[in-house]
Amino acid sequence: MKALSLLFILLFLASCGKKQSAEAPAQADHTELKKAIIENYASIVYANYEDSWRTALELQKKIDSFVANPSAQSFAECKQAWLAAREPYGQTEAFRFAGGPIDDEDGPEGAINAWPLDENYIDYVVGLENGGIINDTKNFPTIDKKTLIDLNEKGGETNISIGFHAIEFLLWGQDSADTKLKKPGQRPYTDFLTEGGTAKNQQRRAAYLKAVAEILVTDLASMKDEWAPDADNYRAKFVDMDTNDALKNILTGIGTLSKSELAGERIFVALDNQDQEDEHSCFSDNTHRDIILNAVGIRNVLKGEYKRVNGSVVKGASIHKLVTKLDPELAVRTENLSVKTVKSSESILVPFDFALTQEKVGGNGPIMTTVLALQAQGDKLTAVAKTIGVTIGTDLPE
Repeated sequence: MKALSLLFILLFLASCGKKQSAEAPAQADHTELKKAIIENYASIVYANYEDSWRTALELQKKIDSFVANPSAQSFAECKQAWLAAREPYGQTEAFRFAGGPIDDEDGPEGAINAWPLDENYIDYVVGLENGGIINDTKNFPTIDKKTLIDLNEKGGETNISIGFHAIEFLLWGQDSADTKLKKPGQRPYTDFLTEGGTAKNQQRRAAYLKAVAEILVTDLASMKDEWAPDADNYRAKFVDMDTNDALKNILTGIGTLSKSELAGERIFVALDNQDQEDEHSCFSDNTHRDIILNAVGIRNVLKGEYKRVNGSVVKGASIHKLVTKLDPELAVRTENLSVKTVKSSESILVPFDFALTQEKVGGNGPIMTTVLALQAQGDKLTAVAKTIGVTIGTDLPE
C-alpha cells in the first residue's frame, strides 16, 4: 500500500509539473505580446511624428515661396499646406499625457499646438489696428526666432506667439463673429505686400510668418528624433521599461485625451460657453477636423495601426488583441465605443463655431453625443487598464 501511495503521489506531482509547464508558454505569450505592443506603439509614434515633420516642412517651403513672391495663388497654397500638416499632427495628440517628451518640462507642446490664442498679441484685429508684436516696432524692433520663442505665453497662457495656431492666424486672420456666414478668417494676401499692400508693417508680418514656420519644423523634428529607432533617445528608454509601466503610460495618454482633454477642454467648454474663441482652430474653421483626428488617434493606439500620409500602414501588435485574449467581451465593447466616437465626431456640423449655436448642453445633438461617447470611452479604457493589470487616471494633470 505504501508503494502504491508513493507511486500515486509521484504521478500527481508529475502531472502538476506538466500542467505548470503547459501553462508557462501562455503566460510568456502575454509577456511577449505586451513587449510587441510597446514596440509597435513606438513605431507608430515615430511614423506619425515623421509625417507631421514632413508636412510642416512642406508648409515652410510654401510660406518661403509666398513671402518671396506674394500672390493670391501662393497664399492659398500656404493655407492648403497648413490644413495638410494638421492631418497627421492631429493624430499625434494621442501620445500626450503619456509621460513622453512632448509634455515634459522641456517639451515643445506649448510651442507647437498651444491654444486658445489672443490674436491681438500677434497682430491687428478689428478695432485695434495697431495691436500686436508685429506693429510694436518700439518694444520689438527685430522679428526673429529668439524673440518669438521668448514671447510665447509671456504674461499669460493665451499670449501665444508661435506654433500651428500663430501660423493659422497669420494666414487666415481674425474669424468673423457672425457664425451664420460659415466662413473662416478673410485675411487678404496683400497684408504681406510692401507696395500697394494692406495693413502696415508688411515686411515684419512676412518675417514673423517665416520665423514661426521654421520654429514649428524644428520642434517637430525634435519629436521625430526622440522616437527614431536605433538611437540613444526617449524611444530606447521607453521600449526598455517594465511592460506594465509602459502600457500604463500608453493607456493614461489615450484615456486622458478621450475623457478630459478632448471631451472636456476641446469640445464641452466651447459648447458650454457658446464661444468660438474656445474652439481649437477658429481662424481656419478647421476645428471639426481637429476633433475627428484626435478621435482617430486614440483608435490608432487601440488598434495598433496608423495610416501614413503616403498611404502605407504601420501595423502590429495591439492593445485590442491583448484585451481580446484577457476579456473578449470588454474588447468588443471597447472596439464599439472607439468606432462610435469617430463616427459621432464626423457627424458634427461644419464649421464648428456654427454647430455650437445649434446645440445646448444636455441636448442630444452630435456635439453633446460626441462628448458623452468620449467620456464613456475614457471610462472603458480605465477598465481595460485594470484588466491588463495596471491602474490609470484620466484627469488632466495639474
